Amino acid sequence: MTVNELKEKLALDTIVMANPDQEISGCYIGDLLSWVMSAAKAGDIWITIMSNINIVAVATLCDTSCILLAEGVSIGDEIIETAKQKNINILSSHKNAYFLAKEISEFNI
Repeated sequence: MTVNELKEKLALDTIVMANPDQEISGCYIGDLLSWVMSAAKAGDIWITIMSNINIVAVATLCDTSCILLAEGVSIGDEIIETAKQKNINILSSHKNAYFLAKEISEFNI
């Protein structure tokens, strides 16, 4: 499933859609950036409530397919611009991480 397909199926909000055809191969939930760097895998959709510039660096390092901001977390323009430059997709939802992961699991990701 692509990032754009998941966005449509779950009615997620788009913050940055730099690569809509990026394939999603898994899911990882985490807010401690050092932990995410050691555990997230390439192709994972990364669900987090972190909202600082380092999320883009971690997503780039781990080659995640997308950052999914849970619980209505918002980010600043600097993060948005950096994500565009680094080709990182960022979506958001007002749902919490548990419900997002539960919905994503229904697609056998």
